[in-house]
Amino acid sequence: MPPSLSDRLTESILQIIWERRLSPGDPIPSARELAKKFAITTPTVREALRKLEATGAVEFRHGSGTYVGPTINNLILANPHRPPITKESVLQLISARLVIEPAIAWESALAARPENVERLEAAVTNALVPPGGPAFALNFHVELAAAAGNPLLAEVLTSLLKVRVREQQQIRQLYDNRQRDHEEHRAIADAVRKHDAEAAQELTRQHLANIRTAVRAAPELS
Repeated sequence: MPPSLSDRLTESILQIIWERRLSPGDPIPSARELAKKFAITTPTVREALRKLEATGAVEFRHGSGTYVGPTINNLILANPHRPPITKESVLQLISARLVIEPAIAWESALAARPENVERLEAAVTNALVPPGGPAFALNFHVELAAAAGNPLLAEVLTSLLKVRVREQQQIRQLYDNRQRDHEEHRAIADAVRKHDAEAAQELTRQHLANIRTAVRAAPELS
């Protein structure tokens, strides 16, 4: 079947975002402005925007307007109909991260630029935020991946954490030694700053192994 008008319109709106090089949080033209630009009705534009909102490509802010959403560049999106999480699914996430993140830490230690190190060190203190506390401005593990200099690595890890966000929330609940978490992040950041790839890799592996041990010792999820 040929794409509907609203489907074609979503592509046109995305094209505007990409051509203007807008980033998450940047405002986009209003529904009225878009309707005028494309010579269509405002309700049709709103239908297209709602489709984009469902994927996180745009977000509506009441009384403010429409903005580029946080997942505009993601190729992997969370399934809204996910099954309930279990202790096993949480352990699967940690095991997957154990395969991916130590290798990322190695690359980051070799490639990190001063601005990457600065952002990584700023993210270290996020470990001290208690579960259920305010959202982070920076995620330590995402910043560690970004420091590798390969945008695809950061995208893979970010996507994994987003599609498994409930498991990640459980990890923070079950590994609730905030000071230890902070100290382990601090050590990894120091290794990256010193460009010590071997230490960064091993410290990241041990950090995730400690998390897995804590989750394994925890009772089954209710």
